[in-house]
Amino acid sequence: MPDHSSLSLVIPAKDEQDNIGTLLTEAFTVMRDYSGFEVVIVDDGSLDQTLETARRTATAHGGRLIAIRHDQSIGQSGALATGVRQARGRWIVTMDGDGQNDPADIPALLQRANRMQVEDFCIAGYRRNRKDSFWKRFQSRLANRVRDAFLHDGVPDTGCGLKLFPRATFLKLPWFDHAHRFIPALVRGLGGDIAVVEVNHRPRTAGISKYNAWNRTWAGIVDMIGVMWLLRRTRVPRIVGTAGNTGKHPMTEQA
Repeated sequence: MPDHSSLSLVIPAKDEQDNIGTLLTEAFTVMRDYSGFEVVIVDDGSLDQTLETARRTATAHGGRLIAIRHDQSIGQSGALATGVRQARGRWIVTMDGDGQNDPADIPALLQRANRMQVEDFCIAGYRRNRKDSFWKRFQSRLANRVRDAFLHDGVPDTGCGLKLFPRATFLKLPWFDHAHRFIPALVRGLGGDIAVVEVNHRPRTAGISKYNAWNRTWAGIVDMIGVMWLLRRTRVPRIVGTAGNTGKHPMTEQA
């Protein structure tokens, strides 16, 4: 694959005014020497100053920012889809807005992506040393084991918000609520490749999580059944050869 020409960091965020400034400061600092870098913030119906804080931070660092606000919350997957559609980069990096993902890991994702040999792929982050409560880590391990047993996506931590994929790949995927947790499986359904990169994980320092046992695990089982159905119904042809065109219509070609 040729090298990427531009990169968009897409961050869905809701009520993260106390985290988003620090996160963007880190992102613009890490990527300051990369001219094709932009950040897309999607404020998913926040009731605080998340978007205003993001704008002030981008101005202070001279960074390129696309700022989008939903009039009401539609969830992380919907916000992510809005951001990717508005992004201008050829490649997309996604990241949670709570500051637990580390922008310092972006270069490692880029290095791995540059070695991919296919058009459709996903580089998935793996939070080996998670900085969450025991109960939250237990829920995540259970969900990941159940998902991998049925979908065989080969990703140990699909809930990690830090991922990289071509924008064109994302736009081919079917989309639904909670789809962001199934991006690797859906990319595999396209015939694409998956790679896993171990990434840093940090404790949340402000705000509250938007997920609980219901919407993280049990609702995920319903979504997984839907993804299994989608994958079983998906047919990706394997192209084994092409034929050139002589430029003459077969009905008018002279003997």
